[in-house]
Amino acid sequence: MLVNTEVVMSRMYAFAARFSRLQLCAILLAGLAVAPVAVMAQDPAPQQPQKPQQQTPPDQTAPDAGGPAADNGAIALPKKKETTDTPPPAPAAPKFKNPENVPTYNLRVEVPEVTVDVGVILEKTHQFVPGLKPVNFKVYEDGVEQKVTGFKRVEAPITALILCEFAGSNYTYAFNWDMLNSAWSFAQQLRPQDYAALMTYDMRTHIITDFTQDKRQIYEAIRSLIIPGFNERNMFDAVSEAIDRLSRIEGRKYIILIGSGRDTFSKLTWDQLQKKVKSSQDITIYTISTGGALRAMTEGGPGMDRAMRDMDYLQADNEMRTIAKMTGGNSYFPRFVGELPDDFGDINKTIRSKYELIYHPTNPKQDGSYRKLRVELVDEEGKPLRFQDEKHHPLKYDIIARDGYRAHPEVE
Repeated sequence: MLVNTEVVMSRMYAFAARFSRLQLCAILLAGLAVAPVAVMAQDPAPQQPQKPQQQTPPDQTAPDAGGPAADNGAIALPKKKETTDTPPPAPAAPKFKNPENVPTYNLRVEVPEVTVDVGVILEKTHQFVPGLKPVNFKVYEDGVEQKVTGFKRVEAPITALILCEFAGSNYTYAFNWDMLNSAWSFAQQLRPQDYAALMTYDMRTHIITDFTQDKRQIYEAIRSLIIPGFNERNMFDAVSEAIDRLSRIEGRKYIILIGSGRDTFSKLTWDQLQKKVKSSQDITIYTISTGGALRAMTEGGPGMDRAMRDMDYLQADNEMRTIAKMTGGNSYFPRFVGELPDDFGDINKTIRSKYELIYHPTNPKQDGSYRKLRVELVDEEGKPLRFQDEKHHPLKYDIIARDGYRAHPEVE
Protein backbone atom coordinates (compact mmCIF):
# COMPACT_ATOMS: atom_id res chain seq x y z
CA MET A 1 0.00 0.00 0.00
CA LEU A 2 1.40 3.22 -1.06
CA VAL A 3 1.62 6.02 1.67
CA ASN A 4 1.65 9.67 0.64
CA THR A 5 5.01 11.02 1.72
CA GLU A 6 3.86 14.71 1.91
CA VAL A 7 1.12 13.82 4.34
CA VAL A 8 3.43 11.98 6.69
CA MET A 9 5.92 14.85 6.75
CA SER A 10 3.37 17.51 7.61
CA ARG A 11 2.09 15.50 10.60
CA MET A 12 5.60 15.07 11.88
CA TYR A 13 6.26 18.84 11.75
CA ALA A 14 3.10 19.61 13.61
CA PHE A 15 3.93 17.21 16.40
CA ALA A 16 7.42 18.56 16.77
CA ALA A 17 6.10 22.11 17.00
CA ARG A 18 3.57 21.12 19.68
CA PHE A 19 6.19 19.36 21.68
CA SER A 20 8.55 22.30 21.63
CA ARG A 21 5.88 24.66 22.95
CA LEU A 22 5.12 22.42 25.87
CA GLN A 23 8.76 22.06 26.71
CA LEU A 24 9.23 25.83 26.66
CA CYS A 25 6.31 26.45 29.00
CA ALA A 26 7.67 23.92 31.47
CA ILE A 27 11.05 25.53 31.52
CA LEU A 28 9.54 29.00 32.14
CA LEU A 29 7.45 27.75 35.06
CA ALA A 30 10.46 26.15 36.63
CA GLY A 31 12.45 29.44 36.36
CA LEU A 32 9.73 31.55 37.94
CA ALA A 33 9.56 29.19 40.88
CA VAL A 34 13.29 29.29 41.61
CA ALA A 35 14.04 33.06 40.92
CA PRO A 36 12.34 34.66 43.98
CA VAL A 37 14.02 32.31 46.38
CA ALA A 38 17.44 33.12 44.97
CA VAL A 39 16.87 36.85 45.08
CA MET A 40 15.66 36.79 48.73
CA ALA A 41 18.66 34.69 49.75
CA GLN A 42 21.14 37.09 48.20
CA ASP A 43 19.69 40.57 49.16
CA PRO A 44 17.25 40.58 52.06
CA ALA A 45 17.05 44.49 52.32
CA PRO A 46 16.31 46.44 49.14
CA GLN A 47 18.66 49.34 48.39
CA GLN A 48 17.48 52.73 47.23
CA PRO A 49 18.88 53.93 43.97
CA GLN A 50 21.49 56.73 44.35
CA LYS A 51 21.06 59.95 42.47
CA PRO A 52 24.03 61.18 40.51
CA GLN A 53 25.83 64.12 42.20
CA GLN A 54 26.03 67.40 40.39
CA GLN A 55 29.53 68.60 39.87
CA THR A 56 30.53 72.28 39.76
CA PRO A 57 31.55 73.27 36.30
CA PRO A 58 35.27 73.90 35.99
CA ASP A 59 34.70 77.64 35.11
CA GLN A 60 32.67 78.36 38.24
CA THR A 61 33.87 78.48 41.81
CA ALA A 62 31.78 78.22 44.94
CA PRO A 63 30.91 81.79 45.96
CA ASP A 64 31.58 83.26 49.39
CA ALA A 65 28.82 84.46 51.68
CA GLY A 66 27.04 87.48 50.25
CA GLY A 67 25.64 86.25 46.95
CA PRO A 68 26.36 84.09 43.91
CA ALA A 69 29.41 84.75 41.77
CA ALA A 70 27.46 84.34 38.55
CA ASP A 71 23.87 84.27 37.39
CA ASN A 72 23.77 80.48 37.02
CA GLY A 73 25.99 79.58 39.97
CA ALA A 74 25.15 77.89 43.18
CA ILE A 75 23.18 79.78 45.80
CA ALA A 76 25.36 81.02 48.63
CA LEU A 77 24.06 81.14 52.16
CA PRO A 78 25.15 84.19 54.25
CA LYS A 79 27.61 83.48 56.97
CA LYS A 80 26.46 83.94 60.52
CA LYS A 81 27.97 86.94 62.27
CA GLU A 82 30.02 86.26 65.23
CA THR A 83 28.11 87.20 68.34
CA THR A 84 29.84 89.66 70.62
CA ASP A 85 28.98 90.31 74.21
CA THR A 86 27.36 93.82 74.32
CA PRO A 87 27.26 95.61 77.65
CA PRO A 88 23.84 96.12 79.17
CA PRO A 89 22.22 99.59 78.69
CA ALA A 90 22.75 102.24 81.33
CA PRO A 91 19.95 102.59 83.81
CA ALA A 92 17.48 105.38 83.07
CA ALA A 93 17.73 108.55 85.13
CA PRO A 94 15.18 108.59 87.89
CA LYS A 95 12.24 110.89 87.19
CA PHE A 96 11.23 113.38 89.83
CA LYS A 97 7.63 113.17 90.80
CA ASN A 98 5.80 115.89 92.63
CA PRO A 99 4.15 114.90 95.86
CA GLU A 100 0.47 114.29 95.73
CA ASN A 101 -1.82 117.33 95.41
CA VAL A 102 1.16 119.54 94.46
CA PRO A 103 0.94 121.19 90.98
CA THR A 104 3.87 121.72 88.61
CA TYR A 105 5.37 125.22 88.45
CA ASN A 106 7.50 126.79 85.68
CA LEU A 107 10.15 129.31 86.68
CA ARG A 108 11.04 132.06 84.20
CA VAL A 109 13.58 134.76 84.96
CA GLU A 110 13.38 137.96 82.91
CA VAL A 111 16.26 140.41 82.91
CA PRO A 112 14.83 143.93 82.52
CA GLU A 113 16.24 146.10 79.76
CA VAL A 114 15.96 149.87 79.56
CA THR A 115 16.26 151.88 76.35
CA VAL A 116 17.03 155.60 76.60
CA ASP A 117 16.88 157.91 73.57
CA VAL A 118 19.30 160.80 73.98
CA GLY A 119 19.53 163.88 71.81
CA VAL A 120 22.46 166.30 72.03
CA ILE A 121 21.54 169.73 70.65
CA LEU A 122 23.65 172.89 70.53
CA GLU A 123 21.87 175.77 72.29
CA LYS A 124 22.93 178.42 69.83
CA THR A 125 22.20 176.71 66.50
CA HIS A 126 19.84 173.93 67.66
CA GLN A 127 21.88 171.47 65.62
CA PHE A 128 22.26 167.81 66.42
CA VAL A 129 25.76 166.86 67.57
CA PRO A 130 26.97 163.81 65.60
CA GLY A 131 30.02 161.59 66.05
CA LEU A 132 29.65 160.74 69.75
CA LYS A 133 30.80 157.32 71.01
CA PRO A 134 29.59 155.01 73.79
CA VAL A 135 32.41 156.15 76.09
CA ASN A 136 31.00 159.69 75.92
CA PHE A 137 27.79 158.74 77.74
CA LYS A 138 27.14 158.03 81.39
CA VAL A 139 23.71 156.94 82.53
CA TYR A 140 22.59 157.14 86.15
CA GLU A 141 19.47 155.49 87.54
CA ASP A 142 18.45 156.80 90.95
CA GLY A 143 22.01 158.13 91.31
CA VAL A 144 23.68 154.78 90.50
CA GLU A 145 25.80 154.57 87.35
CA GLN A 146 24.67 151.94 84.85
CA LYS A 147 26.76 149.99 82.37
CA VAL A 148 25.74 150.75 78.79
CA THR A 149 25.53 147.48 76.83
CA GLY A 150 24.00 148.77 73.60
CA PHE A 151 24.64 151.91 71.59
CA LYS A 152 23.62 153.11 68.15
CA ARG A 153 22.55 156.22 66.33
CA VAL A 154 18.93 156.14 65.26
CA GLU A 155 17.55 157.87 62.17
CA ALA A 156 14.34 156.24 61.03
CA PRO A 157 10.77 157.03 59.95
CA ILE A 158 8.55 158.50 62.65
CA THR A 159 5.04 157.91 63.96
CA ALA A 160 3.56 161.22 65.11
CA LEU A 161 0.19 162.39 66.39
CA ILE A 162 -0.52 166.08 65.78
CA LEU A 163 -2.64 167.19 68.75
CA CYS A 164 -4.08 170.67 68.15
CA GLU A 165 -6.11 172.99 70.34
CA PHE A 166 -9.11 174.12 68.29
CA ALA A 167 -11.43 176.13 70.55
CA GLY A 168 -13.14 179.49 70.48
CA SER A 169 -12.29 182.51 72.65
CA ASN A 170 -12.07 186.28 72.51
CA TYR A 171 -8.88 185.92 70.51
CA THR A 172 -9.91 182.88 68.46
CA TYR A 173 -8.49 184.17 65.21
CA ALA A 174 -4.97 184.78 66.53
CA PHE A 175 -4.59 181.46 68.39
CA ASN A 176 -6.21 179.28 65.73
CA TRP A 177 -4.24 180.95 62.97
CA ASP A 178 -0.99 180.13 64.75
CA MET A 179 -2.20 176.55 65.25
CA LEU A 180 -3.00 176.07 61.56
CA ASN A 181 0.35 177.49 60.48
CA SER A 182 2.19 175.26 62.93
CA ALA A 183 0.38 172.10 61.86
CA TRP A 184 0.96 172.94 58.20
CA SER A 185 4.69 173.53 58.79
CA PHE A 186 5.07 170.18 60.52
CA ALA A 187 3.15 168.34 57.78
CA GLN A 188 5.45 169.80 55.13
CA GLN A 189 8.46 168.08 56.72
CA LEU A 190 6.92 164.62 56.77
CA ARG A 191 8.57 161.97 54.62
CA PRO A 192 6.87 159.23 52.57
CA GLN A 193 7.70 156.53 55.15
CA ASP A 194 6.32 158.54 58.11
CA TYR A 195 2.96 157.89 59.73
CA ALA A 196 0.96 160.88 60.99
CA ALA A 197 -2.52 161.53 62.38
CA LEU A 198 -4.41 164.69 63.29
CA MET A 199 -6.55 165.05 66.44
CA THR A 200 -8.04 168.25 67.85
CA TYR A 201 -9.51 169.05 71.23
CA ASP A 202 -11.80 171.62 72.78
CA MET A 203 -14.19 170.26 75.40
CA ARG A 204 -13.65 166.80 73.88
CA THR A 205 -11.17 165.25 71.48
CA HIS A 206 -11.92 164.77 67.78
CA ILE A 207 -10.00 162.48 65.40
CA ILE A 208 -9.83 164.41 62.13
CA THR A 209 -7.75 161.79 60.28
CA ASP A 210 -6.24 158.52 61.43
CA PHE A 211 -2.63 157.46 60.87
CA THR A 212 -1.65 157.61 57.24
CA GLN A 213 1.43 157.94 55.05
CA ASP A 214 -0.39 160.20 52.59
CA LYS A 215 0.52 163.82 53.30
CA ARG A 216 -2.43 165.01 51.22
CA GLN A 217 -4.86 163.59 53.77
CA ILE A 218 -3.11 165.60 56.50
CA TYR A 219 -3.34 168.76 54.39
CA GLU A 220 -7.06 168.20 53.75
CA ALA A 221 -7.66 167.59 57.46
CA ILE A 222 -5.96 170.88 58.35
CA ARG A 223 -8.02 172.76 55.73
CA SER A 224 -11.23 171.36 57.24
CA LEU A 225 -10.63 173.21 60.55
CA ILE A 226 -12.71 176.36 60.06
CA ILE A 227 -15.09 177.09 62.96
CA PRO A 228 -14.46 175.77 66.51
CA GLY A 229 -17.37 174.21 68.33
CA PHE A 230 -16.73 175.10 71.98
CA ASN A 231 -14.81 177.67 74.01
CA GLU A 232 -13.43 175.17 76.53
CA ARG A 233 -9.98 173.63 76.11
CA ASN A 234 -9.41 170.51 78.22
CA MET A 235 -5.75 169.96 77.50
CA PHE A 236 -5.06 167.51 80.36
CA ASP A 237 -7.77 165.10 79.20
CA ALA A 238 -6.66 165.45 75.58
CA VAL A 239 -3.02 164.58 76.34
CA SER A 240 -4.11 161.63 78.46
CA GLU A 241 -6.32 160.28 75.68
CA ALA A 242 -3.54 160.75 73.12
CA ILE A 243 -1.17 158.71 75.30
CA ASP A 244 -3.76 155.95 75.58
CA ARG A 245 -4.19 155.81 71.83
CA LEU A 246 -0.47 155.73 71.12
CA SER A 247 0.21 153.07 73.76
CA ARG A 248 -1.41 150.52 71.42
CA ILE A 249 1.26 151.17 68.78
CA GLU A 250 4.63 149.47 69.07
CA GLY A 251 7.88 151.38 68.76
CA ARG A 252 8.81 155.00 69.36
CA LYS A 253 5.93 157.49 69.05
CA TYR A 254 5.72 161.28 69.17
CA ILE A 255 3.03 163.78 70.14
CA ILE A 256 3.23 167.24 68.58
CA LEU A 257 1.13 169.32 71.01
CA ILE A 258 0.10 172.64 69.46
CA GLY A 259 -1.93 174.99 71.67
CA SER A 260 -1.98 177.75 74.23
CA GLY A 261 -1.30 175.35 77.10
CA ARG A 262 -4.32 176.51 79.07
CA ASP A 263 -6.81 174.07 80.60
CA THR A 264 -10.33 175.03 81.66
CA PHE A 265 -11.95 172.12 83.50
CA SER A 266 -10.43 168.74 82.62
CA LYS A 267 -11.41 165.68 84.61
CA LEU A 268 -7.74 164.99 85.33
CA THR A 269 -5.74 167.21 87.64
CA TRP A 270 -2.23 168.40 86.91
CA ASP A 271 -0.75 165.84 89.32
CA GLN A 272 -2.69 163.02 87.72
CA LEU A 273 -1.53 164.07 84.27
CA GLN A 274 2.09 164.13 85.42
CA LYS A 275 1.81 160.56 86.69
CA LYS A 276 0.24 159.53 83.38
CA VAL A 277 3.03 161.16 81.38
CA LYS A 278 5.74 159.61 83.56
CA SER A 279 4.30 156.13 83.17
CA SER A 280 4.06 156.40 79.38
CA GLN A 281 6.30 154.08 77.38
CA ASP A 282 8.19 155.07 74.20
CA ILE A 283 6.31 158.37 73.82
CA THR A 284 8.03 161.73 73.39
CA ILE A 285 6.06 164.99 73.46
CA TYR A 286 7.04 168.23 71.74
CA THR A 287 5.03 171.35 72.52
CA ILE A 288 4.50 174.45 70.37
CA SER A 289 2.78 177.41 72.02
CA THR A 290 0.30 179.58 70.12
CA GLY A 291 -0.66 183.24 70.46
CA GLY A 292 2.90 184.46 71.07
CA ALA A 293 2.55 187.65 69.04
CA LEU A 294 -0.73 188.63 70.67
CA ARG A 295 0.62 187.97 74.13
CA ALA A 296 3.72 190.03 73.46
CA MET A 297 1.59 193.03 72.46
CA THR A 298 -0.85 192.80 75.38
CA GLU A 299 1.29 191.67 78.32
CA GLY A 300 1.62 194.02 81.27
CA GLY A 301 -1.58 195.91 80.55
CA PRO A 302 -3.53 197.71 83.27
CA GLY A 303 -6.24 196.08 85.26
CA MET A 304 -6.62 192.95 87.34
CA ASP A 305 -8.07 191.01 84.45
CA ARG A 306 -4.91 191.51 82.37
CA ALA A 307 -2.70 190.54 85.27
CA MET A 308 -4.68 187.35 85.90
CA ARG A 309 -4.61 186.49 82.22
CA ASP A 310 -0.83 186.92 82.12
CA MET A 311 -0.49 184.65 85.14
CA ASP A 312 -2.62 181.99 83.44
CA TYR A 313 -0.42 182.02 80.33
CA LEU A 314 2.78 181.86 82.38
CA GLN A 315 1.41 178.83 84.17
CA ALA A 316 0.44 177.33 80.80
CA ASP A 317 3.99 177.84 79.48
CA ASN A 318 5.40 176.10 82.53
CA GLU A 319 3.07 173.12 82.02
CA MET A 320 4.03 172.84 78.37
CA ARG A 321 7.74 172.80 79.27
CA THR A 322 7.22 170.22 82.00
CA ILE A 323 5.25 167.84 79.76
CA ALA A 324 7.92 168.00 77.07
CA LYS A 325 10.86 167.65 79.47
CA MET A 326 9.44 164.63 81.29
CA THR A 327 9.28 162.67 78.03
CA GLY A 328 12.61 163.82 76.59
CA GLY A 329 11.08 166.34 74.21
CA ASN A 330 11.45 170.07 73.83
CA SER A 331 9.15 173.12 73.93
CA TYR A 332 8.96 176.09 71.54
CA PHE A 333 7.32 179.50 71.93
CA PRO A 334 7.29 181.19 68.50
CA ARG A 335 5.96 184.69 68.10
CA PHE A 336 6.10 185.02 64.32
CA VAL A 337 5.15 182.70 61.50
CA GLY A 338 8.68 182.97 60.12
CA GLU A 339 10.00 181.06 63.14
CA LEU A 340 7.93 177.95 62.49
CA PRO A 341 10.05 176.36 59.71
CA ASP A 342 13.16 176.54 61.89
CA ASP A 343 11.37 175.25 64.98
CA PHE A 344 9.90 172.27 63.17
CA GLY A 345 13.18 171.73 61.39
CA ASP A 346 14.83 171.29 64.79
CA ILE A 347 12.08 168.89 65.85
CA ASN A 348 12.45 166.94 62.64
CA LYS A 349 16.22 166.57 63.09
CA THR A 350 15.90 165.72 66.75
CA ILE A 351 13.31 162.99 66.40
CA ARG A 352 15.11 161.41 63.44
CA SER A 353 18.66 161.63 64.80
CA LYS A 354 19.22 160.33 68.31
CA TYR A 355 21.54 158.15 70.26
CA GLU A 356 19.94 155.00 71.60
CA LEU A 357 21.43 153.69 74.85
CA ILE A 358 20.54 150.25 76.25
CA TYR A 359 21.43 148.97 79.70
CA HIS A 360 20.33 146.38 82.24
CA PRO A 361 19.51 148.16 85.50
CA THR A 362 21.38 147.22 88.63
CA ASN A 363 18.00 147.25 90.38
CA PRO A 364 16.19 144.33 88.69
CA LYS A 365 13.06 144.56 90.83
CA GLN A 366 9.82 144.78 88.88
CA ASP A 367 7.90 146.64 91.54
CA GLY A 368 6.32 149.41 89.46
CA SER A 369 8.41 152.11 91.11
CA TYR A 370 9.51 155.26 89.31
CA ARG A 371 13.25 155.39 88.50
CA LYS A 372 14.91 158.75 87.89
CA LEU A 373 17.38 158.98 85.00
CA ARG A 374 20.30 161.30 84.39
CA VAL A 375 22.57 161.34 81.34
CA GLU A 376 25.96 163.03 81.23
CA LEU A 377 28.52 163.58 78.48
CA VAL A 378 32.16 162.88 79.30
CA ASP A 379 35.41 162.64 77.40
CA GLU A 380 37.72 159.62 77.30
CA GLU A 381 39.21 160.59 80.66
CA GLY A 382 35.80 160.79 82.33
CA LYS A 383 35.74 164.60 82.54
CA PRO A 384 32.75 166.70 81.36
CA LEU A 385 32.70 166.88 77.58
CA ARG A 386 33.24 170.35 76.07
CA PHE A 387 32.56 171.65 72.58
CA GLN A 388 34.25 174.56 70.80
CA ASP A 389 33.55 176.45 67.62
CA GLU A 390 36.07 177.38 64.94
CA LYS A 391 37.34 180.26 67.07
CA HIS A 392 37.77 177.99 70.10
CA HIS A 393 34.82 179.55 71.85
CA PRO A 394 32.92 177.17 74.16
CA LEU A 395 29.58 175.94 72.92
CA LYS A 396 26.75 175.11 75.25
CA TYR A 397 24.59 172.11 74.53
CA ASP A 398 21.42 170.51 75.81
CA ILE A 399 21.02 166.82 76.60
CA ILE A 400 17.47 165.79 75.73
CA ALA A 401 16.41 162.61 77.50
CA ARG A 402 13.63 161.34 79.70
CA ASP A 403 13.64 162.29 83.36
CA GLY A 404 12.89 158.71 84.29
CA TYR A 405 10.74 155.68 83.67
CA ARG A 406 8.41 153.46 85.62
CA ALA A 407 9.40 149.83 86.11
CA HIS A 408 6.94 147.14 85.22
CA PRO A 409 4.74 146.02 88.09
CA GLU A 410 5.05 142.54 89.49
CA VAL A 411 1.79 141.35 87.95
CA GLU A 412 0.41 142.79 84.73
